[in-house]
Amino acid sequence: MALITPGFGRRSFPPLKRRSSLLLKLTAVVFAVLLFCEFLVYYLVIFRCDWPEVNTPAYEGEQETFEPVLKAMFLADTHLLGEIRGHWLDKLRREWQMERAFQTALWLLKPDVVFILGDVFDEGKWSSPQAWADDVERFQKMFRHPSHVQLKVVAGNHDIGFHYEMTTYKVKRFKKVFKPERLFSWKGVNFVVVNSVALEGDGCTLCSKEEAELLAVSHRLNCSREGPASGQCGDGRPLPASAPVLLQHYPLYRRSDANCSGDDAAPPEERSIPFQERYDVLSREASQKLLWWLRPRLVLSGHTHSGCTVLHAGGPPELSVPSFSWRNRNNPSFIMGSITATGHALSKCYLPREDMVLTIYCGAAVFLAVLIFAHFELLASPSPFDWNLLRKSRTT
Repeated sequence: MALITPGFGRRSFPPLKRRSSLLLKLTAVVFAVLLFCEFLVYYLVIFRCDWPEVNTPAYEGEQETFEPVLKAMFLADTHLLGEIRGHWLDKLRREWQMERAFQTALWLLKPDVVFILGDVFDEGKWSSPQAWADDVERFQKMFRHPSHVQLKVVAGNHDIGFHYEMTTYKVKRFKKVFKPERLFSWKGVNFVVVNSVALEGDGCTLCSKEEAELLAVSHRLNCSREGPASGQCGDGRPLPASAPVLLQHYPLYRRSDANCSGDDAAPPEERSIPFQERYDVLSREASQKLLWWLRPRLVLSGHTHSGCTVLHAGGPPELSVPSFSWRNRNNPSFIMGSITATGHALSKCYLPREDMVLTIYCGAAVFLAVLIFAHFELLASPSPFDWNLLRKSRTT
């Protein structure tokens, strides 16, 4: 018995060592793939993005001065899932993706201000007070930011409801959380934020209040252009004499996305589908009022989930910002804007493609399967008969 026991130990030790080696290899591969696909890939992709250059010199007589450049990020339609339509796994996956993308962009790009152009939540239009509080808490965790970075949020139809669902209560609770400013200026740049859901034009209480506030903003902007010498501007703080940037959720009126192109435009089969006024885009009347009243130099909007650049007849360019969520797009992105009092330059920063990440996972799964099969010698090796056939085929 004393002679048999040591022999048994010597025969069992190598398989145990091989199993430990296999487990170590599998763990290393899984950890490396997860680290790359769920963390590092955001740095590798966003690192390629850079702020566009805008011409900043301004001349005052013979002296050259430089206008400060405001670095602004624009994203839209995050659609944080709620308790009704949001499966926990889908919610976990999409929110992790958006959180990593946003935090990575903040760390690498260091913007001055971030704008989210509506539809922050998916179920804000019908969520209960408790569900709303839970969604807000998750949003604040995902989109946390340093104190020197401002975060501005625009109301969307999924946040406060379409016009027929919008109530004073929903609008107030949105304002209580996000404290939206109708008009604000930074580094000589004027921004006007519009609740486009309230531009129905039917005279409802919220619609009338929205139009009255926009008319007051229009008056202030006109005074800034004409100067206090006009005598009609009152004693308020003067605004920079700069045409504003208009921010809203609904796009201005356009017939369809037929003239849109690019990697993040709507699919070709959807581009010619006519848009419905007051549902897909603002009405002609509301769009014209905004252009008349505010005379913006640039318009940014969301809602369509696809990218598009539109040059309105006799008006400013409009950029529809695609959705920031992988639930809505295979290739989400955001807009980077370098803006001064007199000029602007925009560029698009694409995020990791969902199909690319899934391909890496599938490739890793195949590699792990081959590794396991090779370890347990389950991969068939050529028999002597196969070797003879292979030799004969080579000699003929």
